[in-house]
Amino acid sequence: MPPLPLLVFVVGTGSLGAEIAAVRLLAPYFGASTIVWANTIGVVLVALSVGYWLGGRWADRNPTMRGLCLVALAAASLLAVVPFAADPLLDVAVDALDEISAGAFFGSLVAVLVLVAIPVLLLGAVSPWALRLAVDRVENAGEVAGRLYALSTAGSLFGTLMSALLLIPLVGTRRTFLLFALAIALVAVWGLRPVRRYALAPVAIVILLALPVGTLKASDDGKVIYEAETPYQYARVVENDFGKRKLELNEGQARHSVYEPYSVLTGDYWDNTLILPFATRAEPPGSIAILGNAAGTTSRIYEEYLPATEIDGVEIDAELSEIGRRYFDMNNPRLDLYHEDARPFLRRIDKDYDAIIVDAYRQPYIPFYLTTREFFELCQDRLTDGGTVIVNVGHPEGSDELEKVLGATMGDVFADVARDPVDPTNTLVLASDTAISADRVRRAGTRFPHELEPLVEATASKLAPALEGGEVYTDDKAPVEWLVDKSIVEYADDGGE
Repeated sequence: MPPLPLLVFVVGTGSLGAEIAAVRLLAPYFGASTIVWANTIGVVLVALSVGYWLGGRWADRNPTMRGLCLVALAAASLLAVVPFAADPLLDVAVDALDEISAGAFFGSLVAVLVLVAIPVLLLGAVSPWALRLAVDRVENAGEVAGRLYALSTAGSLFGTLMSALLLIPLVGTRRTFLLFALAIALVAVWGLRPVRRYALAPVAIVILLALPVGTLKASDDGKVIYEAETPYQYARVVENDFGKRKLELNEGQARHSVYEPYSVLTGDYWDNTLILPFATRAEPPGSIAILGNAAGTTSRIYEEYLPATEIDGVEIDAELSEIGRRYFDMNNPRLDLYHEDARPFLRRIDKDYDAIIVDAYRQPYIPFYLTTREFFELCQDRLTDGGTVIVNVGHPEGSDELEKVLGATMGDVFADVARDPVDPTNTLVLASDTAISADRVRRAGTRFPHELEPLVEATASKLAPALEGGEVYTDDKAPVEWLVDKSIVEYADDGGE
């Protein structure tokens, strides 16, 4: 028989390790916002609570080590199935939820319930069952209970750290699930007789571990030429038949970098970030900061047309910089990379910029601390006279709530705010303490080659005052996840029109 403390510890590692890995499974479909985390934590806690209750009842009816080990083995087997069921299930779920106009909150809640609620419930049943078997005298019940629950909590902590810091970065999400399942299965089989009969479960898990992972999430837009699970997110590079590449993160609803083999211009908002700094200044920017550099699309454009501009590219995920070098021709000699979070970087750097480009909004959700008055006050403090902050705002077509909020918040800090509606799903909002001028943009057009004249004129002609009516966000109150979810649902309710 396996020692009860060992079984309790191993099950504890699997319960919380599965929670961390579950968020990684959901990220390619629903993102990794606080809403997705809240749903996952909530479902895991409810499942564990129900498991504690059921485990106590089952233990009273069948106070045997064999019964406990069977439950643990069943949990391990279901845990091993989760990563294989996730991809087809989530593909179907996303399509179905789109049909009923459900946002990521409801979608991720349903997904977690279906994928991990039952195995986590069974894992939760182990501790009270083990307690029932371990208590031989009422006099020491408290000591035994404290020891077992301390071991379970220690296992949960160990599983959390192992999955987040070691297993997911080194072996990926699928094998993380399988390794936790294998550890639980091995200890459970130890307590079952005949062992040969039940040993098929861990053997099957070992076989699954040996299978190649393959593409995590298929693409309809081209061939997936690279994918990785970084410490921060799921990333992949998709290439079409003409050699055009795009970088997708997590749920893949937005392109975070693009590469055109025959031109640095993209036909998208990255091009406009080259022109907009001239709305408040006559001279080319001497230095800019790109908060959310990704794979370096903007720096590539600057390298071609404004090669003297010094660029600080801030990207929290170092893996994206490596992807930029390998697949997106990110080799601007004037580009300095900083692999850290955007706002702490801006706070610590002792440098002023002629333009700060904020492109760190990971769709569909965005870091709340990059939408607040305090953040834009920090940007203001890091701008030179005549400097501009330019924010890329992605949104569902026809939805302007997020843009209104950002316009109001930036307007609470800066003297002038304007908008450049690049396309139906992207708007660049810019702010400065210097008056923003479309005529200044047109005059600056003489600094660029003839091929950029249409871009300069289009940018100048679309430049307009910021939208009105938004709420000013602060570090204390910035409900950006709810606002974005509301926009997604409203867009779906309108039939995507």
